[in-house]
Amino acid sequence: MFKGHPKGLIPAALANMGERFGFYTMMAILVLFLQAKFGLDETSSGIIYSTFYASIYFLAIVGGLIADKTKNYKGTILAGLLMMAFGYLLLAIPTPTPVPSLTLYLTATCVGLAVIAFGNGLFKGNLQALVGQMYDNPKYDKVRDSGFSLFYMFINVGGIFAPMIAPSIRSWWLERAGYNYNATLPELCHQHLGGTLSETAAERFTTLANNATISTDAITDFTAFSNDYLNVFNEGFHYAFGVAILAMLISLVIYLKNKVNFPDPALKAAQAKADNTVVEMDVKEVKQRIYALLAVFGVVIFFWFSFHQNGYSLTYFARDYTLLKLGSWDLTPEIFQSMNPFFVVFLTPIVVGIFGWLRNRGIEPSTPKKIAIGMFIAALGFVVMALGSTDLPLLSAVKEMGGLPELEKVTPFLLIGTYFVLTVAELFISPLGISFVSKVAPPHLQGLMQGLWLGATGLGNQLLIFGGLLYAGVPIWLTWTVFVIACSISMIIMLVMVKWLERVSQ
Repeated sequence: MFKGHPKGLIPAALANMGERFGFYTMMAILVLFLQAKFGLDETSSGIIYSTFYASIYFLAIVGGLIADKTKNYKGTILAGLLMMAFGYLLLAIPTPTPVPSLTLYLTATCVGLAVIAFGNGLFKGNLQALVGQMYDNPKYDKVRDSGFSLFYMFINVGGIFAPMIAPSIRSWWLERAGYNYNATLPELCHQHLGGTLSETAAERFTTLANNATISTDAITDFTAFSNDYLNVFNEGFHYAFGVAILAMLISLVIYLKNKVNFPDPALKAAQAKADNTVVEMDVKEVKQRIYALLAVFGVVIFFWFSFHQNGYSLTYFARDYTLLKLGSWDLTPEIFQSMNPFFVVFLTPIVVGIFGWLRNRGIEPSTPKKIAIGMFIAALGFVVMALGSTDLPLLSAVKEMGGLPELEKVTPFLLIGTYFVLTVAELFISPLGISFVSKVAPPHLQGLMQGLWLGATGLGNQLLIFGGLLYAGVPIWLTWTVFVIACSISMIIMLVMVKWLERVSQ
């Protein structure tokens, strides 16, 4: 599988695993943490979540500009690793819940998120640019797409475990304090403390609170219970953020150990200048390449707007509408975030094998065609969700009754199947899009163009908030239908541009 690829590919991917671990930790628990910690509603927590994920990718443009200007890709990447670790440290420090000052503690949390986002901006696009430079060698050019698929597979190994470890730590911390985990209780505790529980929700709160207490003694002071349960619940989340620090440190060690073997753009440019072999690209060609890349960036915005609902509205769906039981296994809303990285690792060798088989027969689709196919597959994933949600009540009705009865919830296989389909779509778009950027971007703009690719992802993430607004305000099946339409339109636009993109990328 790795035959014919540069030796630095796997070390670069392993150095990225810590970032993926932290990314999927946040994907799994961030919106749930914001609601459990601060009592925020879906829209308010969604604004913070979408802004954070947008910033991760927007700041990659800044990171790319810094690396392109200084030609110090390796130093920029190292600074990003250190900043991400520091940001997770800020979030890992336990603070009291309910918070004494919402403004102060929410601001402190947002500062931690901003540090992580900036570190990610310095790190992510520039490491991808280094991987792209490995494939600038003509003997590796034909396997560029496969190389980025393999890179994508290995970095997602870290993502498989994060959504398992984070809730495990939280549940362990709850049990240590004499409580059982319940996904619905934090919101009900905040409503009890705020005096906003409906009569039906109050009855459900009483039942769930007593069931969540390991002691057989009935609860007599529900205010004291709410304060203590929220505090312990969120302490577990804080410690889960702390595990991401360890993952970042492992990535740091791997990166430092292999740093000398990665390409050095500054050294390469200096050598070319000394040998008088610098090749200046025609201005017209540079413009055509930039136009082509910007067109692709514009299209994929709507894919990421849809796909990254997995950490937002799909996570809410897991909590509110999904039966958290699979046979004898008890599930948590966060565990579904393991599905995507697991399927990435499981499916990548299959997808790479299929592309290799097609390439050997001279019928492998071009990268732009693969991206268009991925858009179509993503639309199918949300068709599955829409069909599985047709009989579900509005979220407002669910909240009024204090949570949906288990008999009315959908099977977890609905989300598992959706994540499977969406992951197939992702493998046709994300690694291949990065590959396309590395091939088409003018050499002196590699970092910036990788940053703009991530910036397009960031804009899609900023639009995530509309998924939360739809989720809270319209029938659930209609929410997923909007994403079907978004992905379908993206596919059509991509197909219209295919011939032009193929010509530019030759």
